[in-house]
Amino acid sequence: MKAQVQTLDAKADGEVTLDKALFGIEPRADILQRMVNYQLAKRQAGTHKTKPRGEIAGTTKKFGRQKGGGGARHGNRKSNIFIGGGKAHGPVVRSHAIDMPKKVRALALKMALSSKQADESLVVLADAKSKDGKTADLKKQLVKLGIDNALVIDGAEVDTNFARAARNIAHIDVLPAQGINVYDILRREKLVLTKAALDSLKERFK
Repeated sequence: MKAQVQTLDAKADGEVTLDKALFGIEPRADILQRMVNYQLAKRQAGTHKTKPRGEIAGTTKKFGRQKGGGGARHGNRKSNIFIGGGKAHGPVVRSHAIDMPKKVRALALKMALSSKQADESLVVLADAKSKDGKTADLKKQLVKLGIDNALVIDGAEVDTNFARAARNIAHIDVLPAQGINVYDILRREKLVLTKAALDSLKERFK
């Protein structure tokens, strides 16, 4: 499986061989959907919190007589039925993360890569570097390449100038190879991989 390599100036720079184990798998929507749910649930903060009646500051004295008061029998004013009382069955701080086998997560990433290859939405760059870090210059280069909505994956480290130039361009995300993930791949129209990124992926899944 061959892929053409381009430079940022939209010039041909040879070709590379794509590993079929990474880019030649038939994608399954259910696996990809499970992985996206896993990622979104894991990053959910879970910091929502209300106070139950046990955490409300106040006296625990019974405020009325048990009988003869003309109303219902109550204990103290911290009950959830009174203004200023606690919340019954309210949310508590917790993790929303769900379990997913490591092998299924790895498979989902391979399927996401394969889906971009199958849709002809995969672009391979020789490198992703900028000399001066100018946003305007990088935007012109991306227009030449036909890229306006993409995830750019570089090697172990992202070029500082390239990242600086790209952060002000809408719908362009830049990540190092170790940060590649299914959700970010699927939310962008194109996937841009450098040669260094391909080498990192091969090393990761060898």
